[in-house]
Amino acid sequence: MVIRRERMADLARWKERDSKKPLILRGARQVGKTTLVMEFAQTYKHTIALNLEKAADLAYFQESKEVGEIVNRIFFQHGIPSGEIGNTLLFIDEIQEAPEAIALLRYFYEDVPELDVISAGSLLEHVMTQVRSFPVGRVEFLYLQPLNFYEYLGALGHAQAQDALCEVSLPDYAHQTMMTLFHEYAMVGGMPAVVNQYLKTKALSDLPPIYESIWDTYKEDVLKYAKNAKQARVIRHVIDTAPFQLDERVKLEKFGRSNYLWREVNEAMQDLGNAQLVQLIRPSTSVELPLLPDLKKHPRLQLLDTGLVNHELGVQADLLTMPDLSPAYKGRLIPHLITQELISLQSTSYKLPHFWVREKAQSSAEVDLVVQHKGKVIPIEIKSGATGSLKSLHQFIDACDHGYAVRIYGGKFSIEEHTTPGTQKPYHLMNLPYYLGTQLPTYLDSFISA
Repeated sequence: MVIRRERMADLARWKERDSKKPLILRGARQVGKTTLVMEFAQTYKHTIALNLEKAADLAYFQESKEVGEIVNRIFFQHGIPSGEIGNTLLFIDEIQEAPEAIALLRYFYEDVPELDVISAGSLLEHVMTQVRSFPVGRVEFLYLQPLNFYEYLGALGHAQAQDALCEVSLPDYAHQTMMTLFHEYAMVGGMPAVVNQYLKTKALSDLPPIYESIWDTYKEDVLKYAKNAKQARVIRHVIDTAPFQLDERVKLEKFGRSNYLWREVNEAMQDLGNAQLVQLIRPSTSVELPLLPDLKKHPRLQLLDTGLVNHELGVQADLLTMPDLSPAYKGRLIPHLITQELISLQSTSYKLPHFWVREKAQSSAEVDLVVQHKGKVIPIEIKSGATGSLKSLHQFIDACDHGYAVRIYGGKFSIEEHTTPGTQKPYHLMNLPYYLGTQLPTYLDSFISA
């Protein structure tokens, strides 16, 4: 089954440019990078796909440093006439295996501009430090994440649900169906191999071997870059315990009830963050731009995929019977998934969102997410039901210079007018059902302009 990815449109736009730079597709292992490029390759007359984990393909870049010679050799060995360069896609997969190949990308741009070149790899941040002359300004980046809900609906073949999701005013009759589909997505997650298997049998019992295989691959990958045995042990500890830390802000010192020091855990977090497997969502105390992280305050954890988290926690079966997922896993499951949805919207840059805190003796507060939108910092609370407490949201509104706020919850879309209890400041509250996470920017446009 071919799953249509949103990044396909970005690739099509890249192809149509008159002057294009080699493209590096970035993302964690097994999020579908190779599949995406090979599907896109069907739009070319010729495709040459190299995998630098194979010795024969790696040899092209080890035996010569001249791009012209490398291109001639590749085309000759693949039986493609040199006059067909303009109709050919060169795909260099697993490029992290050859730092010298990354360095040479700039010369593809300068010396063979008529050849379209896409490379892909994981753990590239580790390898980039080994590239003596990284081709800054001579390459472009595109980021790929696990499937988001919109893409999941496409995998289901539910075009009507995709269309409904994109309507700013979703019809009432679609709400319950969308909730049911989102609950399914929240259980399964967005890893392509898992989604493909689930769509074949619709049996959760078929998925654990796939989750385990993915986890094992990640552990092997990241541990390859550990500097020593001690660092490898810390990385493995963080991977094994991170899913159980989602319900609280974390301290790096003695993380996961260990005896590891802050420096050791922080180094492991950097390695896992580079792999996009475990990342730190930083708090901010800002209510206006620039929205800066406060590195002195405790962060939250974000794992690559909520389905992987569910498997590690053993909660998938419990989610089947929950009419509202907001309370799931102490209220952290949906905030984690909404954060994953927002991250999935990024294509040419990769920035993690923040949450907001105010830590004072008499008035501590925490808002689940804050996003920058058209010059404003918008607070987002993710709450259970329509009447959940909004105390922290009110503190943010009292402190900021606008009157817009968002609540993501298990109910229907609506816009309400409120006043804060403290300063009696009027504000507008947009209530979004949590299946609209990927549509947040569109709804904010409509909300604020109206």
